[in-house]
Amino acid sequence: MNKAMTLGSMPAELSMKEKFALAAEAGLDGLELTGVDTQAMAEDARAAADAAGIEIASIMATTHWKLPLSSTDEAVRVEGVRGVEQSLQVAKWAGNDVVLVVPGVVDEETQYHAACDLAAKSIRELIPVAEDLGVTMALENVWNKFLLSPIEMRDFIDQFESENVKAYFDVGNILLYGYPVHWIEILAERIVRVHVKDFNVDTKQFVALLTGSVDYPRVVNALRGVGYDGWLTAELSRYSQYPEQFVYDTAAHLQCIIDS
Repeated sequence: MNKAMTLGSMPAELSMKEKFALAAEAGLDGLELTGVDTQAMAEDARAAADAAGIEIASIMATTHWKLPLSSTDEAVRVEGVRGVEQSLQVAKWAGNDVVLVVPGVVDEETQYHAACDLAAKSIRELIPVAEDLGVTMALENVWNKFLLSPIEMRDFIDQFESENVKAYFDVGNILLYGYPVHWIEILAERIVRVHVKDFNVDTKQFVALLTGSVDYPRVVNALRGVGYDGWLTAELSRYSQYPEQFVYDTAAHLQCIIDS
């Protein structure tokens, strides 16, 4: 498995080139691009990754929370689709083939059945773009009150019958309402990327990696059991002091997880 962390977790004052260089020096294999939404930024990241000798692990779409693909306001939904299209194009410019997408959001104004229908409509509109660019939309389990079981997530993905719609599994997110191993076993080969973080189920708070309730040996065993051998990407808040040390520590923690 490969080790990565999100670009947004790197020391903020560093340039793109310096962030990739630090990641490589710390022992990471790549970075997931966050907050990158233009061709210039994507190409800058690609050049920085090449110079450092590591990779871009994936791209995080930038508009899916502000402009949900499940919005009952058609103008917002359409703009959200356009936003994900831009992220797919950013991935192409960056030389990557996976974009993290939040498929929808359920709230007081958006009923569950409507979110299912509208999110599916949006994904279907995006599939031709994804296929043309050769980029996969990886749908992530987040705290969006939507797709709350692994069977539901599996069936939502399978309805599209497209190799360009897969799953981005977040280990830490799932502990609020489920168990990582159950989700991994059911999503199985649909998983194309994995986010790692830790979560304390008693306090219901995210905590430092390896200090919470995630049983990482079981998680890694389950991932290997379904044939996953890809990226483990840490999505964490950097240290308020000595942020460079945070990068080294995260790389070491990820290696411990992989070795488990």
